[in-house]
Amino acid sequence: MKRIQLFEFEDFQWFPNSFRMTMTKLLNVLQKMMGVEKVIANLLLEAKQKTNFTRVVDLGSGSGGAMPMAIAYLNSQFEAEIVDLLLTDLHPNAKLAVSFNSDESNSISYQEESLDAVNLDNTPEGIKTMINSFHHMPPKIASEILASAQKNKESILIYELGENKVPVFVWGLLLPITLPILAIMSIFMLPFIKPLTFKDILFTWLIPLVPIFYAWDGQASLPRTYTFEDIEELLPPSDNEYTWEVKPAEKENGKKLGYYILGMPNF
Repeated sequence: MKRIQLFEFEDFQWFPNSFRMTMTKLLNVLQKMMGVEKVIANLLLEAKQKTNFTRVVDLGSGSGGAMPMAIAYLNSQFEAEIVDLLLTDLHPNAKLAVSFNSDESNSISYQEESLDAVNLDNTPEGIKTMINSFHHMPPKIASEILASAQKNKESILIYELGENKVPVFVWGLLLPITLPILAIMSIFMLPFIKPLTFKDILFTWLIPLVPIFYAWDGQASLPRTYTFEDIEELLPPSDNEYTWEVKPAEKENGKKLGYYILGMPNF
């Protein structure tokens, strides 16, 4: 298996949630610039034509990620039927849950109870998604998630923006260049995040800790990403009742942007 298990700061329980929120918002700015939400929305649209779901249950949502943007774009393509989004996490963000659940102007809610992606037999109804979070899972857990989806006949869409194409020794040699680039990018992207808080400014511009964490996590995620060959090792034995699709994801102009894993029961 090419993937290696490096650490990311945001994975640690002790890591300040305010830093995690700032990093998530910075990542959202980057994803919006790259058109990730449209890629995800179009993948969901294709899946909807096959399964006709009315709700998306996002697993490992953390601080929200790209899914709220993707659902907003997806719903803009429909005149009548609206797709609801339920954000979930093993360690739910209580503050964010209150924020989403108190806003009745959108179709997004955040489940306050813990949800373990490894066990999908009692999850809320709807297609499951994992957006830029699958690489956080070690192989054993990643394999269990895929097996659980197939066993319980749950539709699941996994999307990863990053790709693990560079040999790890080359990745290591390039760190003195790539880390400063990402750190500087985060500093320039800060004015575009929403909402922009004093803590965002304090720990990105005045005491620049967030750029350091953002740069490392962004780079560490690449060798942690599963390759197509790795995914083949993770997938459960095929059966006649469930189908897996693993392909590069594409923007509307045909350019590749990450990859996706789509699992669906055969109806």
